[in-house]
Amino acid sequence: MGWTAEEFGASHEGWAGALLADGTEPGPVRLDPGGGAGSRETREWWAYGGGPDRPPAAAARAACACGWRGAARYPIERGDDASAGQYEPVVEGPRGDWERHLDEVEARTVPLPSELADLLERVEDQLNNLAGQAPVAALKAVAALERVTRSVARDAAYIAEADDLSWESIGTGLGISEKEARSRLTHYTCRR
Repeated sequence: MGWTAEEFGASHEGWAGALLADGTEPGPVRLDPGGGAGSRETREWWAYGGGPDRPPAAAARAACACGWRGAARYPIERGDDASAGQYEPVVEGPRGDWERHLDEVEARTVPLPSELADLLERVEDQLNNLAGQAPVAALKAVAALERVTRSVARDAAYIAEADDLSWESIGTGLGISEKEARSRLTHYTCRR
């Protein structure tokens, strides 16, 4: 139910997190649809409506899987069905805060050279046009592009490892966690 940005993967999944009346963030609650096997945990504000294992959330704030938390608090009104119409107002503020957090993450990443960014945009436009006019030709072009990116990714991963770049600097440069950076480079070096 969280928010994701494809370029940052699970490292920056966001959500509107719960805050209790005392300002603390409660632990996750388990959502069990009945069988136990399909249960999952959440920290989203809507799951804290009161009860022995679900204290009532007094406010929501933006939260990110990287550990970042938004400073702004968005109050949740309780009582005679007051929370029923609150979903959008309570979520919009935290989502905007999380999107600004992603802008900050993006600002710390390695910038693409403008020539390459422009070229990638033109390639995307041309592939989208081709997909509408000649879908099989578009698929052939995508396959060629995948071959090129697979080869370049493998070479770049080997070079980054040979240069002894720290996992922290690789992660920061890509806007992802160190763990995800390791996983991504391993994926690139193992692909054929």
